[in-house]
Amino acid sequence: MANTMENQSIIASQAKAAKVAGFMYLFGMTVSIFVELYLRGSLIVRGNAMETAHSIMAHETQFRFAIVLDLLTYVSVALLVWTLYVLLKPVNRDLALLATFLRLTEVSFFCVILIGNFVVLHVLSNEDYLRTFETSQLQAFSRVVLLTRGDAYTVGFSLLGLGSTVFSYLLLKSNYVPRLLAGWGIFSSLLLALGFITVIFPELKKVVLPSQVPMFIYEVGLGFWFLVKGVEVQQEPKSLRPMETETNK
Repeated sequence: MANTMENQSIIASQAKAAKVAGFMYLFGMTVSIFVELYLRGSLIVRGNAMETAHSIMAHETQFRFAIVLDLLTYVSVALLVWTLYVLLKPVNRDLALLATFLRLTEVSFFCVILIGNFVVLHVLSNEDYLRTFETSQLQAFSRVVLLTRGDAYTVGFSLLGLGSTVFSYLLLKSNYVPRLLAGWGIFSSLLLALGFITVIFPELKKVVLPSQVPMFIYEVGLGFWFLVKGVEVQQEPKSLRPMETETNK
């Protein structure tokens, strides 16, 4: 009786976790796109460091608001990872922990990238201690920091892809979502993780960047599935460690 009640409690937790995960997928994706395309993206003038610097300082509040929303996005990702762990721990605890570690490393890495935004603001602030540098030098340096931020995102997305690959594999084994969706998740996650190759071959960036599209489709699709359909766990998912199950018996 106690085991039955415990199993029901776990199943209820998984169902709630799936709903929260669906919301976090869609919320984080929406906020990040808004920041990159509008808030911060609209301030960046490609190939022109001077115009970019003027744009940022003329809309400093907007730039700072983008930083706050970035942080909010990373918090939502951390919550997403926690809900995925709760959902998939019964499938295989060790693999769920591995995926959680990879995704939280990704979040930590992205938080470090935020420091670059503050560096840009300090460099362009016209403080007295910066007068030893020419204005054009400071503008060029701020541009380099912004470009480096983009390169750092390549590493972060690779960690995202690796963690998502493991989570997608567990979803495939759990049968909580359609196998086609989970399989697409494995494919798109691995494709995103391979973006790290641009660190060695930067000329491949134009080829690798479109690899983010399949991941976008997967996360939006999975988010809607979790939020609308949820998961129905009728029984404990088939373990990936059958020998352990037999030993417990």
